[in-house]
This record gives sequence, C-alpha cells and structure tokens, in this order.
Amino acid sequence: MSIVTRGFTGRRRDDPKLPPGQYLEHTFPVLQAGPTPPVKTSTWKFTITTEAGAATSWDWKRFTALPAEDITTDIHCVTQWSKLGTSWRGVSLDTLLDGIETSAGYAMAKSYGGYTTNLPLPDLRDGKAWVAYSYDGKPLPPEHGGPARLLVPHLYFWKSAKWVTGLDLMKHDKQGFWEKLGYHDYGDPWREQRFQGD
Repeated sequence: MSIVTRGFTGRRRDDPKLPPGQYLEHTFPVLQAGPTPPVKTSTWKFTITTEAGAATSWDWKRFTALPAEDITTDIHCVTQWSKLGTSWRGVSLDTLLDGIETSAGYAMAKSYGGYTTNLPLPDLRDGKAWVAYSYDGKPLPPEHGGPARLLVPHLYFWKSAKWVTGLDLMKHDKQGFWEKLGYHDYGDPWREQRFQGD
C-alpha cells in the first residue's frame, strides 16, 4: 500500500483565491507523517550550512531578537484544503541569508524528527519565505510545527517544514522526504503540482 494519497475529495468554491482542485477550510487540520517531536526553545537551534560547509547558527534567544515580520497569507495543502488570510509572525529568510556567501541554487530544509524537503533557493528569497514562530497572535503550537516552522506559502504546505532546524544549501537539487515518496519536487498549487509528473 502506497503512502502517497491523492488527497481528500473537496468542496471547491468558485473563489479566485482558491487554486484548482482546492476547497475552503475554516479550521486548521493537523497532518503529519509521525508523532509531534518535543522541541524545547531552550535547546532549539536553526543552522544554515553552505555548500562549502560553512555553518551559521541561531539559538532561540538570538533568533527571536532578529527583526520579525507579520505575515497575512493564504495556505494550500496538497490534500486539497486551502485556508485564507492566515496570520503569522516570523523572521524572513532574507534576514537569515543576509551575509551568507553561497552560489547554491537549492536548499534542503531539515526538521526535528528527520523530515526534509527540497526547495529552489530563489523561492526562499525576496520576501517569499520565513521561519515562523507565531500563529494568530500566539506562540506556534507544537502540532502546527512550533516552536518554529518554515513558511513558504506560495507552494503546497508540505514545503513549509514543521519543527525546522535549518537549511543545507546545495549546488544541485536532491529530493526530500515526501518527494522521494512521489510528491512533486516543486509543488506549485496553481499548477496542481501534487505528484511527480503533474
């Protein structure tokens, strides 16, 4: 039996904010491959490692002292639900990547529990991605990736890795956890890139 599912049958509305094949969700479903890891802010660390092996790290205190942004955005899950106008607070990847010398074209996001997902580096720059630690005005709950998760809202939500620990910058693309199991390498909801070959 395959771990890849074609998702749930949705109730698509004729709303221009909904990508093809999506339905409007008012709750915030919790979907993940395994148990929620117990991540404490006292031991949390986020590390960016370049393709040359140079590492830059932030502990929770240094990370939350960085300039933060409030983000209001729509999110789209590959299982066909979309939630509109979600509110987050986090640190832009532009801030985290500032001063890091790299000629990499890709990044592998890594998380507590061993989860990974691959992204083109340009999709993390220019105000497109954050490491978010607050949702709806409150600390990000563990079941939604707290204390901090990647937020890349223009791609399907599996690319917004929960419990994120860092990024490995790469010259060449490599597949992450769900991508190896058949999910699309890029995951654009407006092009319905759910699975390999879409």
